[in-house]
Parts: sequence; C-alpha cells; structure tokens
Amino acid sequence: MTTNLHEERLAAVMAAVRESGAATVLDLGCGDGDLVLRLLHVPGITRITGIEIDAARLRAAQARLTDAPAGGARVQLACASAVQDHPRLAGYDCACLVEVIEHLPPADINRLERAVFAGMRPGHVIVTTPNAEYNPVLGVPAHRFRHPDHRFEWDRARFARWGQGVAERNGYSVAFRDICGAHPGLGGASQMAIFSRRSG
Repeated sequence: MTTNLHEERLAAVMAAVRESGAATVLDLGCGDGDLVLRLLHVPGITRITGIEIDAARLRAAQARLTDAPAGGARVQLACASAVQDHPRLAGYDCACLVEVIEHLPPADINRLERAVFAGMRPGHVIVTTPNAEYNPVLGVPAHRFRHPDHRFEWDRARFARWGQGVAERNGYSVAFRDICGAHPGLGGASQMAIFSRRSG
C-alpha cells in the first residue's frame, strides 16, 4: 500500500468515527499510533485507548505521542492483544481495527469476534481490511498477498459474509463502504465495515 492510500484510509476511518459521535475511542492494533495521533484533536473525543501486541511498535507510538502537541483527549497505550477480552475496555463508544484482521491467523478471527463484539461491546466498531479484488490495480500477483505478514485477503463478498454474520450473532447492524479509490468494477483498495450496536 502506498502512503497516499494509507492517508486515504485513515481519513475514511476518521470520518466514520466523527459520524458515530463517539467521545471514547479504542484503537485495537494501534501500531505506530497513526490513528491515535489524528484522533487527539477531534472535538468531542475525551478518551482514546490504543492497544498493540508488538512492543516495538507500541514504543514508537508512545514516543510519537510524547512529541505531539497536547490534545483535548486523555490517551492510554497498552501492550495487549485484540483477540483477548479486556473487561476494563468495555463500554467505549467506538472501536477501530484498521488493517488488523488480515494479520490474524484464521483461527483467531472467532476469538477476535468474541473479545470485541461479545466482550467489550463498543457502541460502534469500524473495521478496514484490504480488498483482494483491487490487487491487480496495485500490481500484486494473483498468487501473493500485499504484505508478507498477511494471513488472508478477502474480496468484498467474503468480507460482507463475515461482517453480516458477526452483526447477526452479536446484536449489531452493519454497513459496508469501498474506501481508498473507487474502481467501477473492483471497488476500493480497502473496504470498511461499520457496525452499530442495536439498542435493547
């Protein structure tokens, strides 16, 4: 993925967070802190928590946060896995998983669902992942993934089946968007699912 596509992806996630009206935000798999740093200065956001299992990347995020101008939100970072339930992280308004799920072993996808949607149960969950249909536009050969650490890359139909199943099993509604470009036949370079918890 190019830097431009990464910026487009983050902009799309930021727009979805704003649309949700969230005051408290979880960044699950926060990496080097790209999203956390952008959320710092969003009016109305009061608390941001980022978790990342890679300690080196978490240290990089902490260093960037230390150097960043202070924002209006309280920020916490922790070394933890998104596939484990964290009771202290329950009740957030919105959780984001930006290009995270494709790095998980397929066996961990169900663990992620239980931890996030059944355990933490945020009001909204925003998930982005590469759209495999777009790979030819990026010059990715059919027998390869975009990144050597990816365990899978889903087309839009497969992502929709997963998202609809997660929503039905856990009391959420879900909407899908193409992001990072809009090829007339192949969609965007990434795809987004926005889950909203049903009341009651």
